[in-house]
Amino acid sequence: MAYRTRTYIAGEWDGDSNAIGQIYSWNDGNKWSLDFVDAHKNKQCYDSSMPCTIKNSLSERMGRSKIFVLVVGNNTKSTRKGSCSYQNCGNKRYDYFSGQYNCGVIGKSYSTESFIDYECRLAYNAWRNGEMKIVVLYNAATVDKSKCPEILKNVGTHVAMKSYNYVWQAYRYDYNKVKNAIEG
Repeated sequence: MAYRTRTYIAGEWDGDSNAIGQIYSWNDGNKWSLDFVDAHKNKQCYDSSMPCTIKNSLSERMGRSKIFVLVVGNNTKSTRKGSCSYQNCGNKRYDYFSGQYNCGVIGKSYSTESFIDYECRLAYNAWRNGEMKIVVLYNAATVDKSKCPEILKNVGTHVAMKSYNYVWQAYRYDYNKVKNAIEG
């Protein structure tokens, strides 16, 4: 097993890219003290990669991570992007322990879960084994666990990313809340 030193950021990139981008800008910026090693810099996947290939890469990244951060927005639970299967696999069986199908024809396993569900299950299993900290950040001013994937609803630290800023008179991302959740 690899030594876990990285932070894994997950979320529904289409709807919550602003929140995820804010976390990365705080990490990359010189004036902020948020500091983590990004698990996604280990191995790159490309949009043209097949979902099964991407999931293999995600699993490798997760295996090197000590902190899992899920950004939850309005579409996190409903997104289905990432389901994969192998063509011509008539001889398949479901493995309840791994949550994957095993294809006897080609000798490979695959998951029909979305990317987010897959990542959450991997993080939950690592958390259950005492290998990972889970942080759920809500792209909102309140924590609404009904938007969180079921498997993570009652585990880890749940924090709203936004607070009302009286100077700007608007809801803004709250650096201190996010930093304390990730590093605390």
